[in-house]
Amino acid sequence: MAEPHAVIVGGGIGGLTAALALNRRGWAVTVCERAPVLDPAEVGLALAPNALRALDALSAGDDVRKRSAAHDVASIRRKDGRWILRTGLDETRRRFGDVVCVLRTADLSDVLLERLPRSVLHTATTVTNVEPGDTRRPARVVTDGGELSADLVVVADGARSTVRPELFLEHPGAVYAGFTCWRAIVPWPAEYPLEYGESWGQGGVAGVLPLNGDAVYCYATGNAPAGVGSQDEKAALVRRMDDWHAPMAELFAAARPEAIVRMDVWHVDTPLPAFHKGRVALLGDAAHAMTPNLGQGAGQAMEDAVMLAHHIDGSMAYVPTALRSYTDARLPRTSALVQRSAQLAEAVQNDSPLITTLRDTAAGVVGRFAPALLARYTSPIDDWWPPSEM
Repeated sequence: MAEPHAVIVGGGIGGLTAALALNRRGWAVTVCERAPVLDPAEVGLALAPNALRALDALSAGDDVRKRSAAHDVASIRRKDGRWILRTGLDETRRRFGDVVCVLRTADLSDVLLERLPRSVLHTATTVTNVEPGDTRRPARVVTDGGELSADLVVVADGARSTVRPELFLEHPGAVYAGFTCWRAIVPWPAEYPLEYGESWGQGGVAGVLPLNGDAVYCYATGNAPAGVGSQDEKAALVRRMDDWHAPMAELFAAARPEAIVRMDVWHVDTPLPAFHKGRVALLGDAAHAMTPNLGQGAGQAMEDAVMLAHHIDGSMAYVPTALRSYTDARLPRTSALVQRSAQLAEAVQNDSPLITTLRDTAAGVVGRFAPALLARYTSPIDDWWPPSEM
């Protein structure tokens, strides 16, 4: 009996995790990536305990931990540097069984690729059309290099997916969240220690997280119209950080100009009616793009990948039925997190002095006097476990 064949649209973290999950279940996999080379942006990524459990289910978690620096779940300061709330590594391990791991996106991509056959990835391959198929017909994927027949198609081409609108014509698609995000990996000698965490200001946040080696991962957000950039993003960002607590401006000033990555934030604010159609499954940002405020974009894509592989059984005729189970398992959870992340974004991107003062005061009270409320807030995010048989 021939191996079942899956075509994955998109070679990002979600697509590669899905490729690994399916390959481990006996699927032949083809990943179609439109970029000429797989070259992830040189930025950092924070993986919460739920994401690490998904990687553990794929026997990749320990390798990721080796390439990561450990961080806690919540360390937040005001713009002037005063702490709002803070949790430590020991407390994070006690509550969640693991810490947050921070690593370069390229390192995570390498971990996944090392576990896949080299023949899986097809770069410079743009998907132009997908016919979803049904119980009697396989799906058909049209690329600029030819056509592929597939027992399963996984759409993992991001928040601005080109395939999703063809599958769900009535859906409004991703909408602009109203703010942009700057990210950079910055050289920083280990002998000059930093206090890691996120800081909240008016109309945006800024953060610095640890990485292995003499570098740190920095990011900042700001309210701005979509598509409006600056000729010198580094200079504009350093000016923006000028009245934030030290060393935020100094950190971004130490970045190479080409290391500053700016990305407008889009999210799928209206849930899709389903995460599947025929033999096609949507995964990660293509299904449920969310703002970065919960740090769950990659984690939810990894959960998707593990659950998709779990729900697909050995009978190719019943793939559409299996995908219905995948939708039932994933749509309620991810829809709730999209909305929770949007609510947090609305709070931290608010530029009203009064509202930001009330926000910071309330968060500080919770952190100091009611830590159980903080645990209750993060528990639905982190308290996810993969199926035991994975």
